Amino acid sequence: MQLDAYISFWENLSPATLPQLEAVAVEGFKFTDPFNTLTTRADVSALLARMFAKMQNPKFVVTGRAVNGDTAYLRWVFTAKGWRLEGMSEVVFGPDGRAVSHADHWDAASQVYEKIPLLGSVLRLLKRFA
Repeated sequence: MQLDAYISFWENLSPATLPQLEAVAVEGFKFTDPFNTLTTRADVSALLARMFAKMQNPKFVVTGRAVNGDTAYLRWVFTAKGWRLEGMSEVVFGPDGRAVSHADHWDAASQVYEKIPLLGSVLRLLKRFA
């Protein structure tokens, strides 16, 4: 398991480092988050390139980790101008030490949707009655 290299990839992510995904993830790398399900390393790289094109200074910081066999659980904080997200990732590593899947878990409703003016008001109202 190349956990330290994998974490380093995410914490040092920039447009220039995107090609380094090949060193830490297999070609059939599956990535999921609340908005995406991607099944190739190239698709993940393209998603990250779009992130850099649309957001100012995006940054991931891993704040905790736990390992169970070939699976790592990473607690992280993502920041970009005007955004702060907290979440956890489940990363499974293959026999060659590279990641085969990465599933992000975070609360899209409270961390994204509630920040959209009209939609956020409706969601906050619904939350009070839930």
